[in-house]
Amino acid sequence: MKKTLAFLMAGAMAAAALVGCSAKNDTSSAASDAAATTAATADGDWDYISGKGEMTIGITYFEPMNYIGEDGKLTGFETDFATAVCKELGVEPKFQEIEWDSKEIELNAKTIDCIWNGLTITAEREANMSITLPYMSNKQVMVVKAENADKYKTAADVKGAKVVAEAGSAGEEVAKGEDFFKEATYTPADSQAKCLLEVKSGTSDIAIIDYVMTIGTLRAGSDYSDLKMVEGQDFSPEVYGIAFRKGSDASRKVSDTIVKLYNDGKLQEIAKKYNLEEQIPKINANAE
Repeated sequence: MKKTLAFLMAGAMAAAALVGCSAKNDTSSAASDAAATTAATADGDWDYISGKGEMTIGITYFEPMNYIGEDGKLTGFETDFATAVCKELGVEPKFQEIEWDSKEIELNAKTIDCIWNGLTITAEREANMSITLPYMSNKQVMVVKAENADKYKTAADVKGAKVVAEAGSAGEEVAKGEDFFKEATYTPADSQAKCLLEVKSGTSDIAIIDYVMTIGTLRAGSDYSDLKMVEGQDFSPEVYGIAFRKGSDASRKVSDTIVKLYNDGKLQEIAKKYNLEEQIPKINANAE
């Protein structure tokens, strides 16, 4: 019995050591490794998704993209858009909340089938995932308390300010990479909604978030009506795409469906419902 216990303890210690080593690896490196192991089978990704009869869609909650409406049900632009695409493709959408900073790991582990949540298309992400054609334009903006809206106009004004952005987001890239913020103090949060709460509570001075989020959240009567976007200062013009596993044939199917919905006017109709019609670019079959 003692020998058995010793053996089990040794095994547990070895496993813990392996986990400890793994935890030291950069998230993007882990995602790249996982992508490499799934690439060989990704060509059959659509067969896998359609065979289940549902597409598991990784999201986070933020207005106006995916959020819980007054009726207690999930709603938003991305929710309606994904539902319309899935209807065309003959599968059911299954929305699953994820940790944004672990999105690529969850994708390659097949916990989710795609990331459909205001994902900015970047060269690094395209190297690790198959991303659809762009369907929405965006940029990063600063949000502050309304009384401070004219305070942060230059890099000198931002010196010493407490800045927050979502970990793993385009906002974090701006906070870390733009000279404008080089003398500010940056802290990550695990969602854009929490970034706004940080500013509202006074824990942070500036939140760097998606412009499209301000459309849904900084309206009169909302919980964040006392916050305001800083005018005249925006960063990192970008476009959104839907990410699938590297080499996935599902990304092409979804891209083709996006073109169809655009040509039919359905995409624009959904965008107008959430005041996002100006963010929809011209879409064609060769845009991917």
